[in-house]
Amino acid sequence: MRAAAVPPFDELYEQHATRLFNLAWRMCGTRADAEDLLQEIFLLVYRKLPDFRGEAAIGTWLYRLAMNRCLDHLKSRQTRAGLATSPLDDDKMPGEPARQSAGGQDIKRIDLERAIARLPEGARAAFLLHDVEGFQHQEIAAILGISEGTSKSQVHKARLRLRELLAATV
Repeated sequence: MRAAAVPPFDELYEQHATRLFNLAWRMCGTRADAEDLLQEIFLLVYRKLPDFRGEAAIGTWLYRLAMNRCLDHLKSRQTRAGLATSPLDDDKMPGEPARQSAGGQDIKRIDLERAIARLPEGARAAFLLHDVEGFQHQEIAAILGISEGTSKSQVHKARLRLRELLAATV
């Protein structure tokens, strides 16, 4: 039984496409991959929407589908290429001014994007969902299929690793 509160597909796309695209871009590192993944994600949504039972919020369900598709993409890319990284120089996200770190040094957005790309998949996913997208740990647990404690741990580990990586770039 589908929840009555589910908007039509075109409204779902309008409401969530930008955020899901940004998530895919940050998870996979290139605009081309993010564009392809966004299409694949919404194909999945279209196919699975009749099966949506309303046990979670529609946004949480969409993010879970998106995150699972991104993780599958990363795993298949690692298998094909034998690598876990991809260059960000060719496909930079729109820039913004440098930010000041706690030590007073400049941190550029591209440095942050590169550092995020170097995080382990689980930590990157939890960090992006929590610190970038604003989800609570309970929601992240539902999206990623992990415990709330694991979500908290992954975000904490991601923050520590990001501090190390960013300290090395400035």
